[in-house]
Amino acid sequence: MEYYYDSHPTAEDLMGETSMHGDLVHYLVEVLRWLFREQRCAIYENLNFYQTLNPKEYPVAPDIAVIKGVAHRHLRSWAIGKTGQAPHVVFEIASKETWHNDLKEKPLKYALMGVEEYFLYDPETPPHVKHMGSRLIGWRLNKARLAMEEMLPDQEGRLWSQRLESFLAADGAYLRLYENNDQRRLTEAEAREQKTQMLEEKLRSLGVNPDEL
Repeated sequence: MEYYYDSHPTAEDLMGETSMHGDLVHYLVEVLRWLFREQRCAIYENLNFYQTLNPKEYPVAPDIAVIKGVAHRHLRSWAIGKTGQAPHVVFEIASKETWHNDLKEKPLKYALMGVEEYFLYDPETPPHVKHMGSRLIGWRLNKARLAMEEMLPDQEGRLWSQRLESFLAADGAYLRLYENNDQRRLTEAEAREQKTQMLEEKLRSLGVNPDEL
């Protein structure tokens, strides 16, 4: 079956996207892909998710969706219960056009969909951030109530994601993920660069100039 909005734009599709928004989404996807590189995990950007077989159903398309235990495959859309289960974690990157919907309406939509964790982050500091109360807000699904409950930050303002096994922390235009030992989770490129730097430092400690090799 083909859904109407798989070939027709939604209202969100017609909105412009700032370079800051696009850079952050791309960065987080790269971090998550490297984090789950040894596991089956599907990570999608702006993929349409449906809950019924109604071809005119209006989809929900999170900026990032993480579905653990499932191999990534190229899809036009995702029908929950048919293609697979609901995302375990979703991210929305707020903008002045979307923040109200992201903050007020999306938690219920994701709860009804069965999403376990929902994170909303505002990479900018426009006037609407005061209505959010914080640049980073997280919700966790209460399955018994079928409702999202807001997460409480730790003393450093970080949120703990059980599904990502990571702390989430605001960092200017970026949203960072950290391990329990406060080591920042890296992209593949960052991890390889770090490994190269450590090797060069080791060689220098042994009196070898890596630039001459």
